[in-house]
Amino acid sequence: MGFLNAIIKNIAPVFIATSPVTSYADQIYAIHRTRSSAGFSLDIPLIMLVASILKVFYWFGAHFSTSLLIQALLTIAVHILLLHVALSHRPAPTHLPFQHSASIRPYDFWQWRNPRPYWSFITYFSIALLLAHMLLSPTRMFIPYTNLLGMVALAIEATLPLPQLLANWQRRGCKGFRPSVIANWVVGDSFKMWFFFASSSGEVPWAFKACGIFQACCDLGLAAQYLVWGDGPVGVVGKEVRSPPPEIDGFVSEKLGERGAMGVGIEMDGGQAWERPRGL
Repeated sequence: MGFLNAIIKNIAPVFIATSPVTSYADQIYAIHRTRSSAGFSLDIPLIMLVASILKVFYWFGAHFSTSLLIQALLTIAVHILLLHVALSHRPAPTHLPFQHSASIRPYDFWQWRNPRPYWSFITYFSIALLLAHMLLSPTRMFIPYTNLLGMVALAIEATLPLPQLLANWQRRGCKGFRPSVIANWVVGDSFKMWFFFASSSGEVPWAFKACGIFQACCDLGLAAQYLVWGDGPVGVVGKEVRSPPPEIDGFVSEKLGERGAMGVGIEMDGGQAWERPRGL
């Protein structure tokens, strides 16, 4: 067991440092190839960018493992690229009859149609942290401040799978979210947990371990969703469910009192609307 732990401790830092590239390269390529980010939650880049930027500033107070710092820096670069690709290939909003798509977030946060607010938020967030770092670094409050940043960063990162879990649950499917990402999350977090608990005391703060365990449990939930639902039911694209064609003839005469003229009839069923031409 000691020999295996020694191998893990030597291999894990390289695996952890490069995990952002191995986890999301396939997702970025898939969105670019299909020219669509439908099914992919934009909250994933938000969570990872905010958490990783906070972890970089946390390192100046905690000086945790260098591999974790490199991972945070690579994560920022990879998720900036992922966000750019996802925004560039975002599907157009659907405009179904009688459908209201009101955002439940204040000021439509992170649901903007214009890409510029996304980059403005990341820029202002980083500048604010840099100014706070410069002001507090000469004071006694610096270490407690960086410890707070670390706890917030790891708590945010632990919620990473939750938006995708919710989106998959609403669609009853995982279409648009690459199984390679799920596999990397499950394997990577399992590997990371082993490294955390095999490392010497003080090398990995306890907050990393607690949040890592929660995140690993969520990853297993994503894997279970994919095994049970796969891409989801036929006819579901993103959140749009395509209505089946009507099977009962003569609905035009029942609804409009006419039969035999050419035109278009409209039928309402559970808030959905579909059209069909009238027969002769």
